[in-house]
Amino acid sequence: MQGLVIKSTGSWYQVHAENGLDYHCRIKGKFRIQGIQTTNPIAVGDRVEFELEPNSENGVIYKLYERRNYIIRKSINLSKQAQIIAANMDQAFLVVTLASPRTSLGFIDRFLATAEAYDIPAMLIFNKLDLFHEDGLEILAAYQDIYENIGYPCYSVSALEGTNIDLIESLLKDKTTLFSGHSGVGKSSLINALLPGYSIKTGEISESTDKGQHTTTFAEMHALPFGGYLIDTPGIRELGIFDIRPEELGHYFREMRDLMHACKFNNCRHVNEPGCAVIKAVENGEIELSRYESYLSIYHGNETRS
Repeated sequence: MQGLVIKSTGSWYQVHAENGLDYHCRIKGKFRIQGIQTTNPIAVGDRVEFELEPNSENGVIYKLYERRNYIIRKSINLSKQAQIIAANMDQAFLVVTLASPRTSLGFIDRFLATAEAYDIPAMLIFNKLDLFHEDGLEILAAYQDIYENIGYPCYSVSALEGTNIDLIESLLKDKTTLFSGHSGVGKSSLINALLPGYSIKTGEISESTDKGQHTTTFAEMHALPFGGYLIDTPGIRELGIFDIRPEELGHYFREMRDLMHACKFNNCRHVNEPGCAVIKAVENGEIELSRYESYLSIYHGNETRS
């Protein structure tokens, strides 16, 4: 049978089959040793083939169809392996907050570079608009300007008060969309606003660390009543860049990619080379300094940048 992986709990996968039924499936033994250097050979969003085990309602996945795209990150404890967050999506939403907890520009830039590398349209959803005072709205506008100026759509919402939820619905309609972000940014509250009655568990923010507590512990795909699918993922604390070579990195920063042909050297790293058009653009204010600092952080192999 063929089906769509709609939930992953580590060793078991829930597959929605073409007959409309859901099956609990595991991976066939040989599948694990085909050189797949990820902690999860199968991800939510994958198309698979499976067969039922003898005298059982559970299935065994024996074939993975080619992926159109995927989002991947370096495993936290296994430097040579990676975790596939989700596969086969039309777009990715990064839910961010400016406080409680704060989403850093470095984290945003890492996510966007990863989305660029795997050819996934991305946009930023700034949540918790209900907490903003006048100063906060000015900072929000400055953040949005950085990303809208290089072509990333930005939207401001309040999951708590329902502000602009109808706009998010229109963006999701008939598409498969990944929702990602730190724990505590309000992903679950936003999904609850989009799926009334579904009641996904929400968490509190730790007062001592100003970080969210994990409420989603596994990836899961939800069918949307107005058409399309939403992939909810566990909160990501750090986003380690995986499988992007330093010499390729500039291609995944849009504003740098547009200037590469103007550099003096064809193999310019945009670090300290003479005649670098990217460095000149940073000095002239044409490229945002925070974006360039993120580029350098990733280039030099730092795992995170606040």
